[in-house]
Amino acid sequence: MSHATGDKIPATLIPGDGIGPEIVDAVVEVLDALGAPFEWDRQLAGMAAVADSGDPLPLRTLDSIRRTGLALKGPLTTPVGGGFKSINVTLRQEFELYANLRPARTLIHGQRYDDIDIVLIRENLEGFYAAMEHYLPIGHDPKAIAISSGFNTRAECQRIVRYAFEYAVKNGRKKVTLVHKANILKALTGIFLEAGYQIAKEYEGRVEVNDRIVDACAMQLVLDPWQYDVIVTTNLFGDILSDLIAGLVGGLGMAPGANIGTDAAIFEAVHGSAPDIAGKGVANPLALLLASEIMLAHVGRKDLADRLEDAINDTVLTRSIRTRDLGGTADTRTLTDALKQRLA
Repeated sequence: MSHATGDKIPATLIPGDGIGPEIVDAVVEVLDALGAPFEWDRQLAGMAAVADSGDPLPLRTLDSIRRTGLALKGPLTTPVGGGFKSINVTLRQEFELYANLRPARTLIHGQRYDDIDIVLIRENLEGFYAAMEHYLPIGHDPKAIAISSGFNTRAECQRIVRYAFEYAVKNGRKKVTLVHKANILKALTGIFLEAGYQIAKEYEGRVEVNDRIVDACAMQLVLDPWQYDVIVTTNLFGDILSDLIAGLVGGLGMAPGANIGTDAAIFEAVHGSAPDIAGKGVANPLALLLASEIMLAHVGRKDLADRLEDAINDTVLTRSIRTRDLGGTADTRTLTDALKQRLA
């Protein structure tokens, strides 16, 4: 997806719940200062939408994303247990957002891990998260046995691995690691490993390939994460490892995410809606800003993405303007103003 410079690009904007509206406003201000080409269509989802219309994912929000094929969203609250199904999962299924992109790069130096630069690409639609679950009764216990069956299709495994290799080629990455559990889940993740090596052949001489069993990968990410470049894996493993990798660079507060399909892409901060600090003006907008950086690159404005990255590095690293979660004293407004000033 690329657009000519100067073109306005329609995009759906979902402020979200909790700290969502505050960080979304901050990000929009920074993007305006950058001269980002987005033309926002504001829509509701989550608890804010429930309060407004009784529906956590209104039809007009879905219609907007269908029209723009592009959305930036703040964190949404999903009730634990009951209530309604995760909106993120619904959006992934609705728009077939098959690739979950989770880059992690060190921003604040001098932590336990330095110079981390890993991109995790997770299959988003299949595996155990297809969630085909049921109980079997024994005697008086109607829920004596819990059964879950996942599935992976060869076509989807090939598509996600191809996405990872294409990403590597476009972004000058050297190596893709296929992460699996084919020693135990021989069919479910064996098909992923097999499809992975089939696709890797097409990139021979351009991108290196290797594979790791998921538990060994988890250990190595803690002991020696620098051996990894791009990791591609199935849904459940990707969910777990992407959070582990976020921990290497300072936690979910620094983690951007993108959910990408053929016809639509949704960019988000990975962290939750943090209701405990909502309305206090202290929330950190960096994860959502980093997500908008990926969004700019996605629409072919790598030039603006690079300028934004430089501004973030300069403000947070060189000038040490940081929110409390990063050990600083800045509030949301101070950080936003500093970034705008740097971009002006």
